[in-house]
Amino acid sequence: MTDFLGPPPRTIRLTPRPALVLTVASLLGLAMFCWPLFTHPQPTAAAHTADAPFVFMATLPVLILVVLGELSRGGIDAKALALLGVLSAVNAGLRPLSAGTGGIELVFFLLVLAGRVFGPGFGFVLGSTSLFTSALLTAGVGPWLPFQMLASSLIGLGAGLLPRKPRGKAEVVLLVGYGVFAAYFFGLLMSLWSWPFLAGDSTQLGFVPGAPLTENLHRFAVYTVLTSTLGWDTGRAITNAVAIVLLGPAVLAVLRRAARRAAFEAPVRFDQASAS
Repeated sequence: MTDFLGPPPRTIRLTPRPALVLTVASLLGLAMFCWPLFTHPQPTAAAHTADAPFVFMATLPVLILVVLGELSRGGIDAKALALLGVLSAVNAGLRPLSAGTGGIELVFFLLVLAGRVFGPGFGFVLGSTSLFTSALLTAGVGPWLPFQMLASSLIGLGAGLLPRKPRGKAEVVLLVGYGVFAAYFFGLLMSLWSWPFLAGDSTQLGFVPGAPLTENLHRFAVYTVLTSTLGWDTGRAITNAVAIVLLGPAVLAVLRRAARRAAFEAPVRFDQASAS
């Protein structure tokens, strides 16, 4: 049981500069979801559809900066990039197989476990690459995609920031709790980005430009509970909890074993070949 002895090496080491990049990216991501509450947009879907590509273009450079910044500092190597590609492909394959009625989705449980093992930087990047890859496979590219990528990146980042000490059953309980939180958090953010433009200002649940913040928050709370929380989000939370309980210990062991055998933090040395 050596896979559970001590924390595994992190694939992306967060030195101060990359940590600052991730912090700024997270704050900007939250601002992208919340800005309608502090501005006066027109309640039309076309208005938000027009700005979504700009959000997408702002998301990808952040991810590229994280990867390139770590590459230049030796913080990520070919093994880590290969692992990122494999997990992104697995997650992309799980999403179309599991996404369906009642919010049953398996993509987030693996994201939580990978973020837990490989750290917040890896979790942040994996969240975006997984959703982007799955969107290409399922023809799910649309104005919602950059927001899904941002929300998933925040979930992967949060998983990597969970306390490191719990192991065994305590760790499973911790991850189940976070998996449930992540399900509702994702649904909340996705409802927030679309609410001002889908509900409209002609209904009792719609966004009212210029209204007090508390009034709009109340309208949004009722809207998201009725349209998302009681349905898709709860199904997603149950799926995460069940998957982590049943598969979590085995998947954690495999990921930690892979991290140790890859020796991400070991320095690379090249031996000179002896002269023949």
